Amino acid sequence: MKDVNTPAKPMKKSAARLGAVQALYQMDLAQTPLNDILAEFESHWLGQEVEGVEFPEADVRLFRAVVEGVLNDQRRIDPMVDNALTKGWPLKRVEAVLRAVLRAGAFELASKPDVPARVVITEYVNVAGAFLDRDETGMVNAVLDTLAHDLRPDEFKGG
Repeated sequence: MKDVNTPAKPMKKSAARLGAVQALYQMDLAQTPLNDILAEFESHWLGQEVEGVEFPEADVRLFRAVVEGVLNDQRRIDPMVDNALTKGWPLKRVEAVLRAVLRAGAFELASKPDVPARVVITEYVNVAGAFLDRDETGMVNAVLDTLAHDLRPDEFKGG
């Protein structure tokens, strides 16, 4: 019998994506080194209570894969995102949280073919909704949808 107090696997993956975006944001603004950010999030944020807020347990492997993957593939990811953004709005001009969401989503679309594109898009739109307003979450949806169609056209054939 399943323990009802244990978060479901999808919830752990959602928490990992949320944590990854927060870590990428912090790294972008504070220039925190990778090993420091991984240690900080894994010991003080993921699955912990901070200032009265309970952070859900996260899939640490996915958290690490996204954070490390975005950093390792940033030279490949940023131009893809730039091309999917509206002309005249390069990624470097995009607000830092939005930039972190787009990079994380683009990384998963480009590097994790085992996760359906529609799942990746939905997950990162939900993450964006935790931090950004409706227009910006719409932008996340549009940019990731464009990337998904470019990177995984077979997933969108026939409907």
